[in-house]
Amino acid sequence: MDAGAVEFPRKETRQIMVGDVPVGGGAPITVQSMTITKTADAEATLQQIYALAAAGADIVRCTCNEPEAAEGLARIVPRSPVPIVADIHHQYRRALEALEAGVHCLRLNPGNIRKPEHIKAVAAEAKDRNVPIRIGVNGGSLDPKLYEKYGGTVTPEAMVESAKQEIGYFEDVGFDLIKISVKASNVPLMIEAYRQLSEVTDFPLHLGVTEAGPPPNGIMKATAGIATLLAEGIGDTIRYSLTSDPVDEARLGRALLESFGLRERKNVDLIACPSCGRAEIDVYKIAADAQDAFADRQIPLQVAVMGCVVNGPGEARDADIGIAAGNKRGHLFVKGTNVAVVPEDEMVSTLVEWAEFITSEGIEAAMERAKASAPAARRAAEEDRQRNLNEKGDDANDSEQIVELMRKDR
Repeated sequence: MDAGAVEFPRKETRQIMVGDVPVGGGAPITVQSMTITKTADAEATLQQIYALAAAGADIVRCTCNEPEAAEGLARIVPRSPVPIVADIHHQYRRALEALEAGVHCLRLNPGNIRKPEHIKAVAAEAKDRNVPIRIGVNGGSLDPKLYEKYGGTVTPEAMVESAKQEIGYFEDVGFDLIKISVKASNVPLMIEAYRQLSEVTDFPLHLGVTEAGPPPNGIMKATAGIATLLAEGIGDTIRYSLTSDPVDEARLGRALLESFGLRERKNVDLIACPSCGRAEIDVYKIAADAQDAFADRQIPLQVAVMGCVVNGPGEARDADIGIAAGNKRGHLFVKGTNVAVVPEDEMVSTLVEWAEFITSEGIEAAMERAKASAPAARRAAEEDRQRNLNEKGDDANDSEQIVELMRKDR
């Protein structure tokens, strides 16, 4: 975690192993996603699994909805770069077939497999194979009996009771390799269900807002629910459930954990000013170009793109590296110190080149590299700063003039 960062004390939970990935018990919070290919098509599914792993997924779930899917899993599991979870709905025989195929975890929805003897049969087989099971309670497929018990509506209490009921079936056969989710598409409902669940169990929890929908609203809903709980120390593994490319789910999940300081940064954290009347470039375009340039480079730095040199280096002084615009040129800075001046059309490429240098050689080596150019860079930055202030004044957005006009109109 970065120096000075706020830590989020986590609720203590048991630890289970999903393949070789620990979940709970203080292990790093993991990112999950799910393939959207036909599992029976092993090659297409593996291609997507590799893409998800490259985007930051630690665990991947595949549907097992037919015998051919179970056969596909038998071909997929040995070649997968990450542990595989089989998603089971309605038919408990698919769970038994998935276990035979060698999956690392099962996901069962207690609202869909309603016969206790079937649930216990799966748990007994999973126990023999030392394979964990996620109890996947879903607000949209709650057991009808519980739905009726709680007044014909989905409540946090109903979802928690559903999870506890399933745990009871597992306990009957001595099975305790469990993680739990109580997802809902309603964010406040989801948050309260997880809060209540975390009070009554120490099994690891899988967080998610189910059926969050397409971006951008789906991203906001999922983030609102997951981030709220993470800030409260609740959650051991997460999934963004979006109507979008699952690779986006993995990237977003990883980015969220990195932003909380809950996982080490894997790729660039790009920060940029929102632009203002002082900006001397199209900040949105430069930031977008930088985002594209860094997309797959696996550079674990915080990088800043700032619209002007007046406040840019100071506001982004904690960034590892950044660039600020001024008078048709860019002012490159490392840890708030100006180190070079480059033409405006080379701002992004220079930013990438120096970021790669820092990643391979370190900050100190970068500062040593900049010794000769730094004095001139500081002078140029100050020249552009003063010119900007002289041309646009201290109040580039004319906010104080607007305030005075407002006062006169009262």
